[in-house]
Amino acid sequence: MNTNNALNWSSGQHIYANIIKRIIDILVAIVALPFLAVILIIVSPIIYLSDRGSVFYTAERIGRNGKLFRMFKFRSMKMNAPDIRLSDGSTYNGSDDPRVTKIGRFLRSTSIDEAPQVLNMLMGDMSLIGPRPDPPDWLDKYPDEIKPFLLVRPGITGYNQAFFRNLADGEQKMRNDVYYAKHCSLRLDIKIFFQTIAVVVLHKGMYKDTRNEESALKQADEV
Repeated sequence: MNTNNALNWSSGQHIYANIIKRIIDILVAIVALPFLAVILIIVSPIIYLSDRGSVFYTAERIGRNGKLFRMFKFRSMKMNAPDIRLSDGSTYNGSDDPRVTKIGRFLRSTSIDEAPQVLNMLMGDMSLIGPRPDPPDWLDKYPDEIKPFLLVRPGITGYNQAFFRNLADGEQKMRNDVYYAKHCSLRLDIKIFFQTIAVVVLHKGMYKDTRNEESALKQADEV
């Protein structure tokens, strides 16, 4: 798929998305590595001692051009916790989710659980800013008009996280991902970066309204 034709990018957008963003990602990742090391030293023993489980959680996610990769996170759930989905296919994340550990609630509220994705960024699987990567089963759910967003690298944060965090449903998330991909620019990325900081600090949009999700609530009660 030709990037310019699929997303109607200008030559400037093409250069930014494919070259400048990658240079920025590498530089940011290198600068962030020492901070990740400090976080790792502090957080790792707390996660391990909470239930003697693994420190990291890795899962397959959909990357650029639909290629799968392993995404890293600090583990915030109990070991072998079941995968509970909402009716739109998105992940259940209720405020009283019994799968989440005590330290996991803190990691999620501060988004520290996403910090290991600096390694994904350094390896080229992810970008600092971009659509959040979906599980592999979503690849068959994308309508043809949605798929062009796969031409950009998934991000540690993105348009949805900055302006909706966890409030957007599956369909709205896909539309927002396409919007970001089509309007990808340094200006938009800077706006998303600072908006992300604001929503994390203010704890906005952390949990979806799951009151009408009977199946997911039942599964959560059975944990």
